[in-house]
Amino acid sequence: MNYILEYLKAIENGEIIISKRVYKVYKKLADDLDNPDSKYIFDEKKAVRPIEFIEKFCKHSKGEWAGKSVKLELFQKAFISALFGFVDKNTGFRKYKETLFMAARKNGKSTMLAGIALYVLIADNEPGAEIYCTATKKDQARIIFDETHNMIKQIPELNKFIKKRKSDLYFPLTMSKFQPLGKNSDTLDGLNSHLVIMDELHSVKDRNCYEVMKQSQSARRQPLFIMITTAGTVRECVFDDMYSYACKIADGTFVDETFLPIIYELDCKDEWIDLNAWKKANPGLNTIKKLSDLSEKVERAKNNPKDLSGILTKDFNIRDTISNAWLSFDDINNEKTFDLPEFKNCYAIGGADLSITTDLTCATLLLMNKETEERFITQMYWLPRDNFEKRVQLDKIPYDKWLQRGLLRLCNGNSINYGDVTAWFLEMVNKYGITPAWIYYDSYSAKYWVEEMENNGFVMVRCIQGAKTLSLPMQMLGADLKAKKINYNNNPILKWCLTNTGIQTDRNGNIVPIKAQSAKQRIDGTASLLDAYVGLYEHFNEFKNAL
Repeated sequence: MNYILEYLKAIENGEIIISKRVYKVYKKLADDLDNPDSKYIFDEKKAVRPIEFIEKFCKHSKGEWAGKSVKLELFQKAFISALFGFVDKNTGFRKYKETLFMAARKNGKSTMLAGIALYVLIADNEPGAEIYCTATKKDQARIIFDETHNMIKQIPELNKFIKKRKSDLYFPLTMSKFQPLGKNSDTLDGLNSHLVIMDELHSVKDRNCYEVMKQSQSARRQPLFIMITTAGTVRECVFDDMYSYACKIADGTFVDETFLPIIYELDCKDEWIDLNAWKKANPGLNTIKKLSDLSEKVERAKNNPKDLSGILTKDFNIRDTISNAWLSFDDINNEKTFDLPEFKNCYAIGGADLSITTDLTCATLLLMNKETEERFITQMYWLPRDNFEKRVQLDKIPYDKWLQRGLLRLCNGNSINYGDVTAWFLEMVNKYGITPAWIYYDSYSAKYWVEEMENNGFVMVRCIQGAKTLSLPMQMLGADLKAKKINYNNNPILKWCLTNTGIQTDRNGNIVPIKAQSAKQRIDGTASLLDAYVGLYEHFNEFKNAL
């Protein structure tokens, strides 16, 4: 039985509704089954072996199915078949070393992964296999571990051979173990992982955790790294990186023969009210997950907007911002890019949000196409050098990655040198001929910097940080973001800042930006952009005529 072909046939016959990306992946998998030019072949025995193992030995431990044998759904069988069935024709080792399996909550992910973990522990022909389940919290990492342990306790043939020790499950015959791990990547060095299961990837803020666990597999012959998740509200974390990577592979824009992307999601956000589309994100709907429960949640969300973000992310895998955010992720997200040299010898409007030690300092240049009125944003960010490494470790924000990409710069010492900000504006003038007609700035701690900028010929305008000044420009900024009228070069720092931005509304309906999340989640990029937008609001016609 080839479950990949069976699944694809059901999809193409209209018996199963799935997302466009899942279809693309399984169509390619079907094409790969008999590809004579590939270095990989499909081994039917290896494909069905873990499926037969799970259905023969594994039993449910909770709810209405407690004590009953696990019967895998077709979508689960197709996934397992692909993961274990494609092998190198010369070595026989698995093709796929990494996978992102994304499905809405309550679709049998934990049960399936518990079965896979048990199979790999005792039947994957890997001596001394080390299997780890990791998550942001150890309690989350224990969910799959505990499910595996509960399965073992119900299997007399296995229970007498697998030992439950203080921190792990141990299989003496092959000296293999299964252990849950918490998020602290500083304690993960020295592992020799065969299988890593990273649960709820969307909540993993520590990128180093992923990198350390991935590196821990380097000595294994056929390692396997399984990431399972729903969508989430934490942006610019490792989830966004892996999701983007998986989408590119699924869409065919990037080739990685060792990565299997399975992304069950709605094809567009509006489908959340379309019952016929729900299975796109919920492949186990009506079998594992109850339709009535999801219907109730949807109806509640229709009448209570506060419930909407949760259902979009957890039940339909639509990436979003937190519920009290200013804008949704769909509103913010724009992956269009541009080349700054295209604007050589153009005018711009500048914005600057200055900090001293903790917050980011950000400088903005706003450019505009005279005909289309599309806005183009380029920014630079700064942090002090002395505490930079500590900030990366403690904040779990990828400042180091942004530094490598040239999106962020370091100031010598333990505070921001505003002269570096001046130097960047001068660089934009001298290198690209981009001249800011006005630079709007937050007056906080800016006195001597303003004098320095004016001495270099810049026109500086104080931007008072209150509702009277900011409300209408902020509304204008929000409308332009929603209309995809702002090309910010897909800058991940600005995207992150925008997702962290909430609003405070006064009794007159005026709005100002506030931090919507913890203090570590910065909004300085938003503030700097908003300062530039105040300039655009006050000088729109004058600016346009000058272009």
